[in-house]
Amino acid sequence: KKTDNTSHVHWKGAAEMILAMCSSYYDASGNIKYLDDNEKERFQQIIQGMASSSLRCIAFAHKQVPEEEHRNEKDQKKLIEDNLTLLGLVGIKDPCRPGVKKAVEDCQYAGVNIKMITGDNVFTAKAIATECGILKPGQDTSTGAVLEGEEFRNYTHEERMEKVDKICVMARSSPFDKLLMVQCLKQKGHVVAVTRDGTNDAPALKETDIGLSMGIQGTEVAKESSDIVILDDNFASVARVLRWGRCVHTNIQKLIQFQLTANVAALLINFVAAVYAGEIPLTAVQLLWVNLIMDTLGALALATEKPTKELMDKPPVGRTEPLITNIMWRNLVAQALYQRAVLLTLQFRGESIFGVNKKVKETLIFNTFVLCQVFNEFNARKLEKKNVFEGIHKNRLFLGIIGTTIVLQVVMVEFLKNFADTERLNWGQWSACIGFAAASWPIGWLVKCIPVPAKPFSSYLKWKK
Repeated sequence: KKTDNTSHVHWKGAAEMILAMCSSYYDASGNIKYLDDNEKERFQQIIQGMASSSLRCIAFAHKQVPEEEHRNEKDQKKLIEDNLTLLGLVGIKDPCRPGVKKAVEDCQYAGVNIKMITGDNVFTAKAIATECGILKPGQDTSTGAVLEGEEFRNYTHEERMEKVDKICVMARSSPFDKLLMVQCLKQKGHVVAVTRDGTNDAPALKETDIGLSMGIQGTEVAKESSDIVILDDNFASVARVLRWGRCVHTNIQKLIQFQLTANVAALLINFVAAVYAGEIPLTAVQLLWVNLIMDTLGALALATEKPTKELMDKPPVGRTEPLITNIMWRNLVAQALYQRAVLLTLQFRGESIFGVNKKVKETLIFNTFVLCQVFNEFNARKLEKKNVFEGIHKNRLFLGIIGTTIVLQVVMVEFLKNFADTERLNWGQWSACIGFAAASWPIGWLVKCIPVPAKPFSSYLKWKK
């Protein structure tokens, strides 16, 4: 406020927008000069040069307002944004964090399409996207990879749906543009994740499939609207989230395959034996012990596998893809059929083969069945790879659980015969049980050589309209 009853009102913001409001500027000597078209063009080139160097360009301007006019403007809560005097331009460097480019490359290699939606102008957005690896050299507005939010907003719905996959960078975007982008991608069947930190990003975070917010700079509204909070505010953590998410999904599939194999084998042996012999070889206590191996110890062994690099080699899993894949069906059917063949052979020919009584035969069936599950846990570690022992020395928990299971099985057979309804076995009988169970390894290796179609088996069962 000056002694001549005038006030200085100041503006700051996006450089090209502030420049459009100015009619004069200060030269190097502090003199006010008229901002003609030539000078405007010169300033625009400076702004564009800063933006092309991945600088965020901000302009400062002001104008003198008479006190009476200022008082009226305050009452109306509306400032007339014209005839400003340009004070200066500032270029702010916001460098990419170390590891961001590598994280972007990892995500792209894993089949994740990354889009940058920003409020910066198109030149700054292009420069930053190129620096991060989101935008490849040669991709620009002519290919549809870069555009402004207003242009995207003004498209028809059909045009948006047609071009949304090609967009890599959207500059000068509003919160509505971000929400519109998420909705279009979801309508096309994509699984969408959004990483944001502002309060106005809450609608997009809620609309998305996976919302990720920043733990340090993110607002409370953004954190509450998101599913995952990145504590270090680093995009490199997104790649780790992706790797761990795939690891959890794969571990669940391993456990399902392992449990279904045991359940199918137990069902077949009990059903066939009950129909043909009128008796069940596996007692209730023995089935409860098998369930303990599958549901508790098996879950700990298979569901705690740590993520590996090979998880990022696979394409993303679509929202409509089945949890039990063709590969899992191939593996579990082969193992279940093998276990059924062995156990039924012991059921109907075990007494004559081993020269034992009925009680010892039933113990052989129970012991072989349990050991088959123990050995099949190794097969379940790798759904597709033939080498099921790769990296096993790093998973001490898995080895510890396998060892614990074997020790408990020995106790069940040798020392708890009244409780488990078993008989003690000699060394030869134990060796035979281990041999039957160990055969699941070469069978698993051979089965994985059989190719399976990519189309889910369940789709062949659907009736065609």
